[in-house]
Amino acid sequence: MTKKSDLAWWQRTIAYEVYPKSFLDTANQGTGTIAGITQRLDYLSSLGVGAIWVTPCYKSPMVDNGYDVEDYRQIDPSFGTMADMEELIAKGGEHGIRIVMDLVFNHTSDQCPWFRESRSSRDNAHADWYVWRDARADGSAPTNWRSIFGGSAWAWCEERQQYYLHTFAPQQPDLNWENPDVRQALIDIANFWVGKGVGGFRIDAITYIKKPAVLSDGPADGEDGMYSVHAATANTPGILDFLHEFKAAVRDGRDIFFVGEANGVAAEDLGAWVGERGVFDMLFEFSHTHVPMGAAEVWCRPAEWRLTDLKRVLTESQEHTKENGWYPIFFENHDQPRSTVNFFRCEGSAAAKAKALGTVLLTLRGTPFIMQGQELGYDNRVWGSVDEFDDLQTRSQYEFALGEGFTAEQALAACNRFSRDNARTPMQWDASANGGFSSVTPWLPVHDDYQQVNSETESADPESPLSWFRRLAALRDEREELVTGDYEELMPSSEQVYAYRRAGERSTCVVLANLSADEVSYDTLLVSGMTPLVGTHGEALVGTLRPLEAVVFGS
Repeated sequence: MTKKSDLAWWQRTIAYEVYPKSFLDTANQGTGTIAGITQRLDYLSSLGVGAIWVTPCYKSPMVDNGYDVEDYRQIDPSFGTMADMEELIAKGGEHGIRIVMDLVFNHTSDQCPWFRESRSSRDNAHADWYVWRDARADGSAPTNWRSIFGGSAWAWCEERQQYYLHTFAPQQPDLNWENPDVRQALIDIANFWVGKGVGGFRIDAITYIKKPAVLSDGPADGEDGMYSVHAATANTPGILDFLHEFKAAVRDGRDIFFVGEANGVAAEDLGAWVGERGVFDMLFEFSHTHVPMGAAEVWCRPAEWRLTDLKRVLTESQEHTKENGWYPIFFENHDQPRSTVNFFRCEGSAAAKAKALGTVLLTLRGTPFIMQGQELGYDNRVWGSVDEFDDLQTRSQYEFALGEGFTAEQALAACNRFSRDNARTPMQWDASANGGFSSVTPWLPVHDDYQQVNSETESADPESPLSWFRRLAALRDEREELVTGDYEELMPSSEQVYAYRRAGERSTCVVLANLSADEVSYDTLLVSGMTPLVGTHGEALVGTLRPLEAVVFGS
């Protein structure tokens, strides 16, 4: 069996996603800064964090909060300067924390110099750097594809008298990866950041980079008569050839890691995407987040689901990466609602839910990714109007729901349930105004609960979610089997309990997490000869799990 010391550094650590706009404002401007991340490195170190994934902080018009990049080699002034980023990388290294940059390579901003030249004519150095097509004979868009953010995935350009493709917003034109000059430019950008000393890359929306050879209509899947661009383009054959080229030029021979965002990659296909045969070290695939949301990600029509559905897909991902590859464990990120709402079908406090699911997060096989605020037990915020949302996708989902015949009240309820802004509200550092995030009004409001749910208050409370995450981080560090051990699901038919065994050479842990509001009995033979190591409800009652109780047993 593999020893912990044999693993790469990124397999042994805990990763933490920072949404810098909402982390800490050191400039009194209502939005966060890179210097704010540097200021809180001690806090992140206390969680056992060894890698910080920083969402895009490049120069950008901020139409999609930085996922519309104007210049990949400049820091947006709202976040600070390149010197601030270099200091973060250096100070992070002193804390044993590496900085992971977010590469947005499916598309750029429409303000990127590449696109400004590309749109100017059909004959220039960047003319073929984006996906351009002529209009149909009647002047309409080349296909009936619907963008991820709603509406046509094509936008008209007067200068070229052509349409360009945008998988996301019209201000985010898709790059043409078929052009080798485009691929080389992206390789050069990644290597620029490797030269700055980053520890790896999270690569955004990577499943969309390869387009079909022929772009054609698909069957209408909504009242608008359009077809999802995801269904039309995701994981087009040949995509892995592009990615192997990129990996060879950037990743191979370097002590960094790649984690890809790959919506639509099935668990059984992970072997081609990760590990020795693949192109990534880890892959964010979304089979488990689609359990409550539905694979179509139509918020007004969420899926009907049971706990066994969630456990099945988590187990499949564990099984398909046990011999080849590594798994990034996550239940939250900047594109998902808070897990205390998303993965529970019962009543109960957000703190209890955060501790129960946090136990799973930090004891499965793989590298845990914590979304900022998750360790504090954040819940979804209640939004009173669609006008309160900043997120482009939320507004498009609201309009889509209205177009599908839902009432305004129903459409708003769906947005409250699934909006990406739920994960983007500012960090709450203390009980002062604005949760200590900023001295001025933040770009998004903090939760009403900021006087209780904040890092300072929770640090002083041994029963808080933050204290629980720290205990689990320490346990993960102490127990080798929680990193290298085999995974075996237990109680697979239970609709209340997620249970599994992590078996190492010399010791074993059994994790029991009751994700329901019911008291549940279990067979004590599952933990025979073992003792409780940690539990969310104090002293464990062997044979019984109280509502939302999680216990880790060890031998």
